[in-house]
Amino acid sequence: MTATLVVGSVTVTVRRSSRARRLSLRVDPRLGPVVVLPERATLAEANRFVQAHHGWLAERLSRLPAPIALVPGAEVPILGINHEIRHVPTARRGVWIDQGGLFVSGGAEHVPRRVADFLKAESKRRIYPQAFSLAARLGRTPCRVTVRDTRSRWGSCSSRGDLSFSWRLVLAPEPVLAYVVAHEVAHLAEMNHSAAFWRVVASLTDDPASAKAWLARHGAGLHRYG
Repeated sequence: MTATLVVGSVTVTVRRSSRARRLSLRVDPRLGPVVVLPERATLAEANRFVQAHHGWLAERLSRLPAPIALVPGAEVPILGINHEIRHVPTARRGVWIDQGGLFVSGGAEHVPRRVADFLKAESKRRIYPQAFSLAARLGRTPCRVTVRDTRSRWGSCSSRGDLSFSWRLVLAPEPVLAYVVAHEVAHLAEMNHSAAFWRVVASLTDDPASAKAWLARHGAGLHRYG
């Protein structure tokens, strides 16, 4: 179940979880404040919990980077390289990259959606072949590969071999995208995080430690876009 609370001037998303043993509060880069409740906790308890942690919440919210709308003049990274969004209303090419710019044709009101659609398509174009190619090196085949706007994970691998990735990986430098793909593909062979798993990851991509460190430092900022 998902609901919301308004505490002061802050709207807090409420999620009930059968796995939660106690109330917890976090700040999601996209959703903002989220309080997680055990099944039997009440909304009144959630409200008191958030009020008791108001100082912590205010400090964390102040650290969130400002959102960046996908509008003309804004810069959006593609594989870690900034591209200025440039509106060319009379062109008939859709969205295209040229000389460091991301050009968009058509009406101004459609620019944000067209840029977002382009970035998602570009993410699929790069992730899908990498996932299947790396899986083939392990003698495995993913059951399915999807690209979504996931909030808490950059990628996942299910027990049946379904791979899922965040489209926002296309905003990160190419080695970071490659690392996340390799990480999830490695789970097709090792469904754990054992030493054997990390050896598989290392066999599929260069310098995974640097890519992990980049995500830890800059990953939350990728959720600003759009």
